[in-house]
Amino acid sequence: MKNKEQDAPQKDNKKSEEKLNIDVSSNLHENMRILKETFDKCSDVVIRSLKVGENPASLMYIDGLVDNSSIQLHAIHRLLSKIEPQQVTPEYLEEQVISINKVVEATKLDDVTKQILAGNTILFVDSMAKAMVFNARGGETRSVSEPETETAVRGPREGFTENIRVNTSLIRNKIKSSRLKIISKEVGTETNTNVDILYMDGLAEQSLVEEVEKRIDQIQIDGILESGYIEELIEDSPSSFFPQIQNTERPDTVAANLLEGRVAILVSGTPFCLILPTTFWQFLQASEDYYNRFHISIFLRWLRFIFILIALLLPALYIAVSTYHPEMIPSNLLYSIAASRESIPFPAFVEAMIMEVAFEALREAGIRLPKPVGQAVSILGALVIGQAAVQAGIVSAPMVIIVSLTGIASFTIPRFNMAISIRLLRFPLMLLAGMFGLFGIVLGLLFIITHLCKLRSFGVPYLSPLAPLTVKDLKDVFIRVPWWKMNSRPNQTNKENAQRESSS
Repeated sequence: MKNKEQDAPQKDNKKSEEKLNIDVSSNLHENMRILKETFDKCSDVVIRSLKVGENPASLMYIDGLVDNSSIQLHAIHRLLSKIEPQQVTPEYLEEQVISINKVVEATKLDDVTKQILAGNTILFVDSMAKAMVFNARGGETRSVSEPETETAVRGPREGFTENIRVNTSLIRNKIKSSRLKIISKEVGTETNTNVDILYMDGLAEQSLVEEVEKRIDQIQIDGILESGYIEELIEDSPSSFFPQIQNTERPDTVAANLLEGRVAILVSGTPFCLILPTTFWQFLQASEDYYNRFHISIFLRWLRFIFILIALLLPALYIAVSTYHPEMIPSNLLYSIAASRESIPFPAFVEAMIMEVAFEALREAGIRLPKPVGQAVSILGALVIGQAAVQAGIVSAPMVIIVSLTGIASFTIPRFNMAISIRLLRFPLMLLAGMFGLFGIVLGLLFIITHLCKLRSFGVPYLSPLAPLTVKDLKDVFIRVPWWKMNSRPNQTNKENAQRESSS
């Protein structure tokens, strides 16, 4: 019985598809009958009847997806002007009447339906066996604003929006070259989401572009609502903790990566662009590294490297040393820690887990609450709970310091998806430290490093150019050399055209 109920909608969908997979009729009433059945109970679909010359006609569009003033001025007003009967032809209407910049013809009702759902306007004229499709898209969209997840002191202040055409124009403004290619696709059987693949012809490896196209074409899903869907469906190792595709809201970051031979993926309905292939080191680099003087960039990079180790290892090291290796702690500090832990009823591992979970919950609450309230809750909550926990004898003061330093360290990682991966890996390392001490931490680190060495991002080793070693590419990993020495592109993304054209 259940199977029959599940099969019924599928049969209805097939019948609907067969009904639409026919040619546009020269009979206006027949076309409108089929489309009215298709868009039954769709109150936002507008059908405007009018006469073109002496022929009955109908305009069809979705209210809210089009610019009403553009339709009124460039279509309806001109179609209602005096047109001779012999002039009612697709060619004459396209060339002499409709003054919208892009007009195409559709001969299948299935194509007409897709165009309506995409936000285009359709014109049917009686006795014409084709429909005219013109672009009068509009509606409410968010304006270009500063990226919220990638703030910078120095650099452009513009970020992507949910409109894919606005996003491609922002990249075109950065790269004014005919070598910038854009391949458009539709993904999702129900959402028909627009997906654009961007690359620089001659810089990106053709095999990489073909592989990206192949993986996107293989996606079989009913809807794509955000670029995260695409990311998870095309990455090499979806079960890994580590992200293998970079996401960004910044057009300048996308432009820089395109010029290095990488591929970008824009998805309609989201301000986040995907960049691939990517390496581990890219997640520790900020766009600001390339706008400041190289001395400052080197200092900030090393600061991030130090603090990523603190974010990953500090709680585990504290648990291991205080539980199994107290002889490694200086005597005065050991007496202080022992005195603060004298009244604590839990071992160091349980104490650390309580504080880490509480800190993560406060951070999540601060993100989900409204901004003015969220900041106050996260900061004051941490202070109040930490102080109260110490006074109540649930946790020790050194543990509060350790957890606070760890939280601050995780904020220094520029990419959120890498920061949250490090936060997650902290917990198994704490467990290993609580069970085996420093030996457990070493085992955990060996496992993480082995896993990183095995990872690939569209065929590129995740730890390159360090493993495998490419010495000339190390100039933009641990340090950032001056721009006059950055005269070649990364070897892992561009082997044939490695020399930058600006170099002498």
